[in-house]
Amino acid sequence: MSRSPTLLHRGFDADDPEGSRQRSWFDRLHIAFSKCAAFLAAGATSWIFVIMVMICADVIGLKVFSRPLYGVVELTAASIVAVVFAQLPHTLFEKRMTRADFLISSLEIRTPSFAAALNLIFCLCGLGIFGALAWSLIAPTTSALLNGEFIGTQGIFTMQVWPIKAIILLGVVMTAIEFAFQSIHQLRDITAGHAWKSVVLVSVVLVAIILIVSVSPDPDRVWIGTVAVGALVAMILLGMHIPVAMMLVALVGVWLIRDNPTLAVKTIRSAATGSINKFDFGVVPLFVLMGLLVDASDLGRDAYRVMAALLRRLYGGLAIATVAANTVFAAITGISIASAAVFTRVAVPQMTEHHYSPGFAAGTVAGSSVLGMMIPPSLLLIIYGFVTETSVGSLFIAATLPGLLLATSFCLFIYLAARFAPERVGCPAIADDISPVSVREIFKALFPILFLVFIVMGGIYGGVFTPTQAGAVGAAATLVVAILRRSLTWRSLWRVMKETGVISVTILMLIVAASAFTKMLVMSGIPNAIVSMFLEQGVSFWGFMLGYFAVIILLGMFLDSTSIILIVVPLVIGIVPDITHGVVIGDPMIWFGIVTIIAVEIGLLTPPFGITVYVVKATLDRDDITLVDIFKGAMPYVGIMAIVMIILTAFPTISLFWLQP
Repeated sequence: MSRSPTLLHRGFDADDPEGSRQRSWFDRLHIAFSKCAAFLAAGATSWIFVIMVMICADVIGLKVFSRPLYGVVELTAASIVAVVFAQLPHTLFEKRMTRADFLISSLEIRTPSFAAALNLIFCLCGLGIFGALAWSLIAPTTSALLNGEFIGTQGIFTMQVWPIKAIILLGVVMTAIEFAFQSIHQLRDITAGHAWKSVVLVSVVLVAIILIVSVSPDPDRVWIGTVAVGALVAMILLGMHIPVAMMLVALVGVWLIRDNPTLAVKTIRSAATGSINKFDFGVVPLFVLMGLLVDASDLGRDAYRVMAALLRRLYGGLAIATVAANTVFAAITGISIASAAVFTRVAVPQMTEHHYSPGFAAGTVAGSSVLGMMIPPSLLLIIYGFVTETSVGSLFIAATLPGLLLATSFCLFIYLAARFAPERVGCPAIADDISPVSVREIFKALFPILFLVFIVMGGIYGGVFTPTQAGAVGAAATLVVAILRRSLTWRSLWRVMKETGVISVTILMLIVAASAFTKMLVMSGIPNAIVSMFLEQGVSFWGFMLGYFAVIILLGMFLDSTSIILIVVPLVIGIVPDITHGVVIGDPMIWFGIVTIIAVEIGLLTPPFGITVYVVKATLDRDDITLVDIFKGAMPYVGIMAIVMIILTAFPTISLFWLQP
């Protein structure tokens, strides 16, 4: 995930006591506010842990004693929204709100005055969006308090909802205040740098765009929606926070389409409070928690050690071991960034010591880490399932064979390259110096991983758990494994919890914003217009798919994977059943999800964004391995992924094999 604008760049740091005397009263006020936001975020983060415990208790009560824990589903669904907005102001302060900052970062170096002007406009937009959202939430919150609104069923479980709505309102208000603080910081920079001309220029351009759309002679809905989509892409590329850009486009788009500002604000409010208030969305923080606990437990390190020992005599054995360990690790994490960080630390040094070229070693880690987004459980598959209302369990089943095909293809490429063109990978040596491992060591290293895979995936495939329940049980089981391995301290556990909260809020906030954006798209009629256009033009299956892949991969060069799915998929899902008729035997949306994820994965490795490559580089912290080296090392894997994507497109049965009646 990319991050929001630099916040503390004016010379003070919240954790720097020596600089306290140089801070202005405004700086001290901002730091005090940030501590309040951190306290609220800590409470929300802790609640994720409570949700895990409650769901596990509910599963045990239902499966063992045939007595469920009443209220767990309702409480989880209602509190997920509060968890997101309670953590949002602190996430914004910590520069973790999702943002494509490659362009704005360059502008901050080359033309800081123009960058400051853009940042000011972006922060003011955030202030306006969350200010309007806060105003619209006051009435429902007050009504819930006065009327005693509750969730649950009387006589079984009931709970008043006003505390949850009050936390949501508080989080939204504090997010608006944080945007106000950031706006003032940017304003101080502009004042110091006399950059008012840039502010006026940016403001005039934005106002001109809105006026052109609004005063066009009888603009139809499709025209407004088309301009809105173009404006969204432009704002995101310029560096506006992606959730803010989506919500702003939705607000202005609905306003212009319906000529009703009140309805536009209600659309934003409906998305904020009604898009993720479902039990199913608990799967996001729970699987994130599980993945980070796996990382903290050093299970990835053990998997690599065993694979390296078993494959040490094979051509390209250490690189193949990296892919194999990543495959196993992916089966219990679902987060490619976690895989990239883990195997960069353990695999790259080992590979370079055995004469693999540094770029190929780092590129292999980056390339194979994307398996975490294909092999179930996968967060991207979960997000795709939410967007298309497709069964997450079916997506997991469908992704298994393509994921293994992708991993096998990686291994085959490495072996052939090391065997017949060793100079391409740095003339790797056979790793005879790596000590063999005994059966007992293999069992000790791999049993915890296989145990977790059996619990999570076995529970889902066997119909024992829903994906959300599997996430809770898997996270709890991983916590037990980490404790038994003595690899988790209280400090590291709290670090995992905080990171779980940050990653979860960035993903779920994107889903909230995408919900508002999708509502605007539906009102504009763009999806129906796209369907009609393709049907009237008689576009072939391959013509549509190749164009779709090109758009996904192009956006992947600039945007993160979650944003791509949330922006693009709603535009095209209406055409998928018609364009795949007679080609895909089975549920076309499940197959479409698999090939979409592979296309998105390619974007994780392509410049200039290539988030996985940046994670590998940041984790390495080595001057002799540049970003260019890693991108070059990852390019063969990009090619392999493209080939597998085409194969899965040509033969949809591979994805739907396990789902055939």
